[in-house]
Amino acid sequence: MRLPLLALLILGAAATASAAVPTPEARESRVYKRVGDRELKLYITRPADAPSAAPRPAIVFFHGGGWTGGAPTQFDEQSRYFASRGLVCIQVQYRLLEAKSAHPPDVCIHDARSALRWVRTHAGELGIDPARIAAAGGSAGGHLAAHAGLVDGVDDPADDRKISAKPAALILFNPVLDNGPGGWGTARVGARFPELSPAHNVSRDDPPAVVFLGTKDNLIPVATLERFRAAMRQAGVRCDLHLYEGEGHGFFNHRGPGGGKAYALTVREADRFLASLGWVRGEPTLPAPAP
Repeated sequence: MRLPLLALLILGAAATASAAVPTPEARESRVYKRVGDRELKLYITRPADAPSAAPRPAIVFFHGGGWTGGAPTQFDEQSRYFASRGLVCIQVQYRLLEAKSAHPPDVCIHDARSALRWVRTHAGELGIDPARIAAAGGSAGGHLAAHAGLVDGVDDPADDRKISAKPAALILFNPVLDNGPGGWGTARVGARFPELSPAHNVSRDDPPAVVFLGTKDNLIPVATLERFRAAMRQAGVRCDLHLYEGEGHGFFNHRGPGGGKAYALTVREADRFLASLGWVRGEPTLPAPAP
């Protein structure tokens, strides 16, 4: 049977992608928390190769959506790629706020910190090194990742706080970091910004971070992240900031079969960041995009 030209092109693109990035195992879901009659889940993407004798590093991803929307599928492609590099990748479902409400994002933060504690508690059965768990996220999900890394407190009262929710590294895509006056989310956060805003909690025990931002982001000004980088460096903490000329909010997302230039550039830089920490080896296996 002859295939239409479009089908042949799609198959050819899929074969090329498979050759470039090994396909990891299918995702599995685990319940990490119950709130009333609701179950909150983690979606785990594991490396496809044989189980490693040594525990693997992990990345825990938090989706964006202004704390009111989005879904834990946002980082599917990043998860597949980093699983192909030997990491266990986990995407988190967390409770969302009602868009018309004025509630601060406490429940979102509670769930993010609960998820990180669950991963650390179950590191042995997941084959994860509990000392090498990174938190990653985009936009409001970047806020959740950064809050876990920089802020002490705002925990779910039901959590076992003897288990640390602090990640060992941060990978942040146009993150919401400043909730203070003039920052993003101020209407929800209000006077509580000292406990909710990562940018107001920089200290020397923070994890190293890599941050990605488009210069035309209409929500997160470049100056905000430049101040954050300066504060981190002044505290003696590594913070790599990568700016992408002309790109807007959400520029890093995977779009279409090719993934998009910005997707490839940010993934490759995140790979290099992890390599510098000793979490992966060698050059990125995702091909560099065409100029």
